[in-house]
Parts: sequence; C-alpha cells; structure tokens
Amino acid sequence: MNRFLVSFTIIITLCCFSSAAYSKQLIREFKGSSSKTTAEFEARAPWIIDWRVTGDYPGQMALNVNLVKAKTGEYAGKVTTTKYVSDGVRLIDESGTFQFQVDATLIRGWTLRVEQLTRQEAELYKPKEPYQR
Repeated sequence: MNRFLVSFTIIITLCCFSSAAYSKQLIREFKGSSSKTTAEFEARAPWIIDWRVTGDYPGQMALNVNLVKAKTGEYAGKVTTTKYVSDGVRLIDESGTFQFQVDATLIRGWTLRVEQLTRQEAELYKPKEPYQR
C-alpha cells in the first residue's frame, strides 16, 4: 500500500509539472478606461495578446489598440479596432520590447494581457474571431 501511495504521488507530481511546462505564462497585464500609452514590456516570440473591452454605448464607443516598438515608436501592428463590447486574441511572432498605444472613447474598461507561449502552443494556435456582445 505504501508503494502505491508513493507511485501515485510521483505520477501526480509529474503530470502537474508537465502540464505547467506547456501552458501560457502571463508576462504583463494592462487595464484602463481611457486613452494611454502603456509601460514597456519585453516579450519573446511566440506570444499572444488577449484583449477585452466593455462599455455601455455599443456602436458609439471606440477602441483602437496598436502595438509599437518601445525604443523607436515604430508601428508593429494593429491589435484591434472596435466600436462594440468585444474580445479577441492575436498571435505575435516577434521578440522585442513593446508598448501599446490605446485610443479609447466611451469605454467602460479595456484589458490587454500579454502571455508567453511555447513553440508547440503557437503551432496549435487558431485565430480567435472577435466576439461582440
């Protein structure tokens, strides 16, 4: 019986560590309700931006989020542009130091999560169409 418990504990521990090795890891999270340029963050390819926006005026509100290179301010890509309560995910396959430029009008709140992926996770990635509520 004692050997069974030891074996069971080892198996559970290995399962926990192996699943943790293949799960996305939070690098940085930004939240707000108005326009701003976020603090710099560093990310290694591949990584994702998981974004959400809430508001009370669908069709009248506006959110535009761009990714820029922190040192130069060079445009690195659009994250989202929406006038509705929505969310989505964008895969980035470039390493560097970045910032978000957020333009927000009549927004209750926005969230931008930067999450590190493994190469295996990135290969399984399927773009998520923005969900509008």
